[in-house]
Amino acid sequence: MSGASTALPPRPGPRPRVSIPVPHVSYPLQRFLATEAGGGLLLLIATVLALIWANLPGGGYEQFWHTQASVRVGDAGIDLDLRHWVNDLAMALFFLTVGLEISRELTVGELRRPRAVLAPVLGALGGVIVPALIYVAFNPSPPALHGWGIPISTDTAFVVGVLALFGPRCPDQLRLFLLTLAIADDIAAIGVMAIFYTGGVSAPALVAVLVLTLVLVGLRWARVWQLQAYVVVGMLLWVAVFASGLHPTLAGVIVGLLVPATPVEPEQADRLRFYGRAVLEQADAVRARLAAAAARATVPPNDRLQDALHPVSAFLVIPVFGLANAGVRLDAETLRRAVTSPVTIGIVVALVAGKTIGISLGAALALRTGWGELPGRVRYGHLIGGAVLAGIGFTISLFIADLAFKDPLLQAEAKIGVLTGSLLAAVLGSVALRCLGERLPLCTVDSDEEMPELPTGPWRDPSLGER
Repeated sequence: MSGASTALPPRPGPRPRVSIPVPHVSYPLQRFLATEAGGGLLLLIATVLALIWANLPGGGYEQFWHTQASVRVGDAGIDLDLRHWVNDLAMALFFLTVGLEISRELTVGELRRPRAVLAPVLGALGGVIVPALIYVAFNPSPPALHGWGIPISTDTAFVVGVLALFGPRCPDQLRLFLLTLAIADDIAAIGVMAIFYTGGVSAPALVAVLVLTLVLVGLRWARVWQLQAYVVVGMLLWVAVFASGLHPTLAGVIVGLLVPATPVEPEQADRLRFYGRAVLEQADAVRARLAAAAARATVPPNDRLQDALHPVSAFLVIPVFGLANAGVRLDAETLRRAVTSPVTIGIVVALVAGKTIGISLGAALALRTGWGELPGRVRYGHLIGGAVLAGIGFTISLFIADLAFKDPLLQAEAKIGVLTGSLLAAVLGSVALRCLGERLPLCTVDSDEEMPELPTGPWRDPSLGER
């Protein structure tokens, strides 16, 4: 029927009695805010605000973030300053989101295809080893040596945001490569944090961590699909990890990796039809609740939890983290020390040169041996440009700097190195990708390539995987 409307029906629920007018938001702006570029922009704004705030007279920045806040139940409680509440609790949500993404990609995403994975994974491995070695070459002795983990990480939000804003046209395949690389990079960074940046460990609390992890494994094995069970156990796990001496953000990683991501069996769709028809026949609270539960049961718990947390992580947690940690006092004395500091210089060189060399060599090894492949029309030039861009090591780099150094002077030098190296990598990577994007387009078909044949048979959504 040519005259039939293809518009979507109104959102569920009755119209409100009171309608509050809001400014009109254009579709391009909505689409921009819905991407990772929006989160990267908020992180950039928070970083600039933190630097301005930290350099205002009076020292209000550090005074605010050192304000103590306690949560107590009887005699038991947790007493931390605001910065550690952000770094220990709020960042657990960020690492939970990372764990969910890793689990989903390993289960149904790109990381389940070995040839598609090996090039970015070996690139990420090179991008961890080479920057660490470069930093150690500049800082061979303690305490500066302890910061070798600072330049190993790539900031996913900033990289994807810069790629969306300043990268080549049609960057989807390059974005896929860099996202896969960033996921492998996050796995390595999390492992480094867990092994090398953990203090003393409490054995009883560690036993509690193990028991609660086994409970999560049991929930996954029992195919529990309700998120409430994972949330409750995850909260208890955070407390146990905090008490154990391990960094509390590891609780988020554990939960994210263990929340099921496997596709739901098709029978759930039949149940949804049944409960949906029941609501249409007679709408009441019980039938509506059952229909809503049936709808949730058709989507894997991993997807539902990631859908709820990803906006919170990208638009709230990460900007607040940047606001709490990126503030460095840039007076003449601090800058003079940073210019000659092996810590600052080592981080800058490791992020800009180390990431480029390490990722390029690692990925080239996979490609030359035939073990891996680049997605779509991505070429070596795009690979090198993306490797330069991957030198933006912000969130986890600042996070590890806080763990590696207790000396405020070393922390300031490390943060200046992270900020400077990340800025250089962003500028150089953007310029490289812009130039290469014009010479090596990602969205045109070569004249000597034949058009692929159309598939036969009924069309199936490839994102649903094999049934």
